[in-house]
Amino acid sequence: MFRDRADAGRRLASRLTHLQAECPVVLALPRGGVPVAFEVAQALDAPLDVILVRKLGVPAQPELAMGALGEGGVRVLNRDVLDRAPVSPERLAEVEARETAELTRRASVFRGDHAMTPIAGRTVIVVDDGIATGSTARAALRVARAHGARRVVLAVPVGPPGTSDAFAGDADEVVVVDEPPTMWAIGTQYEDFRQTTDEEVVALLDSRAPG
Repeated sequence: MFRDRADAGRRLASRLTHLQAECPVVLALPRGGVPVAFEVAQALDAPLDVILVRKLGVPAQPELAMGALGEGGVRVLNRDVLDRAPVSPERLAEVEARETAELTRRASVFRGDHAMTPIAGRTVIVVDDGIATGSTARAALRVARAHGARRVVLAVPVGPPGTSDAFAGDADEVVVVDEPPTMWAIGTQYEDFRQTTDEEVVALLDSRAPG
């Protein structure tokens, strides 16, 4: 059990010190991943940015992910979900258009006029506050690859059993602090799992801005 996301970030950072010599870039999945990633970036003295990914929810069941979209046109589809809940190409295109607009909005809110931190040829640590289905994290890893990352590390405080094996094909390294045998939801592993606001995200990113 973690006290809050900052506590989770400090404990995660202690597992990542071997990467400091690689001068990594820390990329957080907003919003909840940012307070975790902030602690990692502080500990490693690394740049911090967000990596923007949006879940593609089944129209009739928005919480059920049929895939995800990421910056740079990266698209990951969950074929198992699509087979169980058939979605027409037209409906899929509608969901993608809506989430693409939200990606654009979030980029403007979180970064303002700044471009994404360059990661070509760098080691990138993708951080979230936990793994549930994994579709969003998987898309984020692929976004990092698409932007030219040399090495991609997935780092999270908590995930279901087998998380490391599940992402072996997408990440060069997976670091998970805890893999409880039963995990109904990420929030159950935190004493304080209150929602992170846009304002908190911007403040944390600004505090790690160079110069």
